[in-house]
Amino acid sequence: MPPSTHAVREGFAIDRGSSTIRFLRDFEASPEKVFRAWTRPEHIACWWDALGEKLTRCEIDLKPGGHFLFLTAGHPDMPFQGIYREIVPPARLVFEAMGSTGRVLLSPVDGGTRMTVEIQCSSPEQLEQYLKIGIAVGTSQTLDNLVAYLKMNPSGLARSRAC
Repeated sequence: MPPSTHAVREGFAIDRGSSTIRFLRDFEASPEKVFRAWTRPEHIACWWDALGEKLTRCEIDLKPGGHFLFLTAGHPDMPFQGIYREIVPPARLVFEAMGSTGRVLLSPVDGGTRMTVEIQCSSPEQLEQYLKIGIAVGTSQTLDNLVAYLKMNPSGLARSRAC
Protein backbone atom coordinates (compact mmCIF):
# COMPACT_ATOMS: atom_id res chain seq x y z
CA MET A 1 0.00 0.00 0.00
CA PRO A 2 1.49 3.44 -0.91
CA PRO A 3 1.86 6.23 1.65
CA SER A 4 -1.60 7.46 2.51
CA THR A 5 -2.90 11.01 2.81
CA HIS A 6 -3.97 10.08 6.33
CA ALA A 7 -0.40 9.20 7.29
CA VAL A 8 0.93 12.48 5.90
CA ARG A 9 -1.71 14.39 7.88
CA GLU A 10 -0.57 12.52 10.99
CA GLY A 11 2.96 13.84 10.47
CA PHE A 12 4.61 10.83 8.89
CA ALA A 13 4.87 8.92 5.64
CA ILE A 14 5.38 5.21 5.13
CA ASP A 15 7.74 3.90 2.45
CA ARG A 16 7.00 0.21 2.25
CA GLY A 17 9.59 -0.28 -0.49
CA SER A 18 12.40 0.51 1.95
CA SER A 19 10.50 -0.43 5.15
CA THR A 20 10.92 3.13 6.40
CA ILE A 21 8.74 5.54 8.37
CA ARG A 22 9.68 9.15 7.60
CA PHE A 23 8.83 12.29 9.57
CA LEU A 24 9.40 15.94 8.57
CA ARG A 25 9.34 18.93 10.88
CA ASP A 26 10.38 22.56 10.39
CA PHE A 27 11.82 24.74 13.15
CA GLU A 28 12.45 28.42 13.61
CA ALA A 29 15.75 27.45 15.21
CA SER A 30 19.21 26.74 13.86
CA PRO A 31 20.41 23.21 13.14
CA GLU A 32 22.84 23.65 16.06
CA LYS A 33 19.98 24.27 18.49
CA VAL A 34 17.91 21.37 17.18
CA PHE A 35 20.97 19.09 17.36
CA ARG A 36 21.59 20.11 20.99
CA ALA A 37 17.97 19.31 21.82
CA TRP A 38 18.56 15.80 20.41
CA THR A 39 21.88 15.15 22.13
CA ARG A 40 21.85 16.66 25.63
CA PRO A 41 20.10 14.79 28.43
CA GLU A 42 18.78 17.94 30.11
CA HIS A 43 16.91 18.80 26.91
CA ILE A 44 15.83 15.42 25.56
CA ALA A 45 14.39 14.53 28.99
CA CYS A 46 11.92 17.39 28.55
CA TRP A 47 10.39 16.39 25.21
CA TRP A 48 11.01 12.69 24.47
CA ASP A 49 7.95 11.15 26.12
CA ALA A 50 4.99 11.10 23.71
CA LEU A 51 2.62 12.02 26.56
CA GLY A 52 4.74 15.01 27.54
CA GLU A 53 6.07 13.65 30.84
CA LYS A 54 9.69 14.32 31.77
CA LEU A 55 11.89 11.25 31.39
CA THR A 56 12.71 9.58 34.69
CA ARG A 57 16.14 8.57 33.35
CA CYS A 58 18.12 9.90 30.41
CA GLU A 59 21.66 8.77 29.71
CA ILE A 60 23.63 9.74 26.61
CA ASP A 61 27.20 8.75 25.72
CA LEU A 62 27.45 10.86 22.56
CA LYS A 63 30.08 9.12 20.46
CA PRO A 64 30.04 6.46 17.75
CA GLY A 65 29.51 3.21 19.63
CA GLY A 66 28.16 5.14 22.63
CA HIS A 67 25.02 3.97 24.38
CA PHE A 68 21.84 5.91 25.17
CA LEU A 69 18.95 5.03 27.45
CA PHE A 70 15.63 6.87 27.92
CA LEU A 71 13.13 5.76 30.54
CA THR A 72 9.57 7.05 30.97
CA ALA A 73 7.39 6.92 34.07
CA GLY A 74 4.65 5.19 32.07
CA HIS A 75 6.94 2.31 31.07
CA PRO A 76 9.58 1.98 33.81
CA ASP A 77 10.52 -1.54 32.73
CA MET A 78 10.75 -0.76 28.98
CA PRO A 79 13.65 1.62 28.33
CA PHE A 80 14.27 2.97 24.85
CA GLN A 81 17.93 2.26 24.37
CA GLY A 82 20.42 1.92 21.60
CA ILE A 83 23.84 2.64 20.16
CA TYR A 84 24.99 5.73 18.28
CA ARG A 85 26.54 4.81 14.94
CA GLU A 86 27.22 8.20 13.33
CA ILE A 87 27.38 11.70 14.78
CA VAL A 88 27.98 14.68 12.50
CA PRO A 89 27.06 17.88 14.39
CA PRO A 90 24.83 19.66 13.59
CA ALA A 91 23.59 17.76 10.55
CA ARG A 92 23.27 14.03 11.21
CA LEU A 93 22.66 11.54 13.99
CA VAL A 94 22.38 7.81 13.25
CA PHE A 95 21.59 5.16 15.85
CA GLU A 96 20.37 1.60 16.20
CA ALA A 97 17.53 0.76 18.57
CA MET A 98 14.82 -1.91 18.77
CA GLY A 99 16.25 -3.76 15.77
CA SER A 100 15.97 -0.77 13.44
CA THR A 101 18.09 2.17 12.33
CA GLY A 102 17.12 5.73 13.23
CA ARG A 103 18.37 8.77 11.34
CA VAL A 104 18.00 12.42 12.27
CA LEU A 105 18.94 14.72 9.40
CA LEU A 106 19.05 18.49 9.93
CA SER A 107 19.30 21.00 7.10
CA PRO A 108 19.27 24.80 7.26
CA VAL A 109 16.27 26.27 5.44
CA ASP A 110 14.95 29.86 5.38
CA GLY A 111 16.67 30.90 8.61
CA GLY A 112 15.52 27.76 10.43
CA THR A 113 15.86 24.02 10.16
CA ARG A 114 14.17 21.21 8.26
CA MET A 115 14.40 17.98 10.22
CA THR A 116 13.91 14.57 8.63
CA VAL A 117 13.67 11.62 10.98
CA GLU A 118 13.68 8.12 9.54
CA ILE A 119 13.03 4.79 11.18
CA GLN A 120 14.33 2.14 8.83
CA CYS A 121 13.00 -1.24 9.85
CA SER A 122 14.94 -4.43 9.28
CA SER A 123 12.11 -6.04 7.31
CA PRO A 124 8.61 -5.41 5.94
CA GLU A 125 7.29 -7.53 8.81
CA GLN A 126 8.98 -5.33 11.40
CA LEU A 127 7.53 -2.24 9.70
CA GLU A 128 4.03 -3.68 9.88
CA GLN A 129 4.53 -4.59 13.55
CA TYR A 130 5.76 -1.05 14.34
CA LEU A 131 2.70 0.41 12.61
CA LYS A 132 0.41 -2.00 14.46
CA ILE A 133 1.76 -1.07 17.91
CA GLY A 134 1.68 2.68 17.18
CA ILE A 135 5.38 3.50 16.82
CA ALA A 136 4.67 5.93 13.95
CA VAL A 137 1.93 7.82 15.79
CA GLY A 138 3.92 7.92 19.06
CA THR A 139 7.08 9.14 17.32
CA SER A 140 5.07 11.77 15.49
CA GLN A 141 3.74 13.07 18.83
CA THR A 142 7.24 13.00 20.32
CA LEU A 143 8.55 15.12 17.44
CA ASP A 144 5.65 17.54 17.89
CA ASN A 145 6.80 17.81 21.52
CA LEU A 146 10.26 18.79 20.26
CA VAL A 147 8.74 21.50 18.05
CA ALA A 148 6.84 22.88 21.06
CA TYR A 149 9.90 22.63 23.31
CA LEU A 150 12.03 24.68 20.92
CA LYS A 151 9.25 27.26 20.51
CA MET A 152 9.10 27.68 24.30
CA ASN A 153 12.83 28.43 24.36
CA PRO A 154 13.38 30.83 21.43
CA SER A 155 16.61 32.28 22.85
CA GLY A 156 18.34 28.96 22.33
CA LEU A 157 19.58 25.97 24.20
CA ALA A 158 23.02 27.22 25.15
CA ARG A 159 22.48 26.52 28.84
CA SER A 160 20.68 23.89 30.84
CA ARG A 161 16.98 24.36 31.18
CA ALA A 162 14.57 22.72 33.56
CA CYS A 163 11.41 21.28 32.03
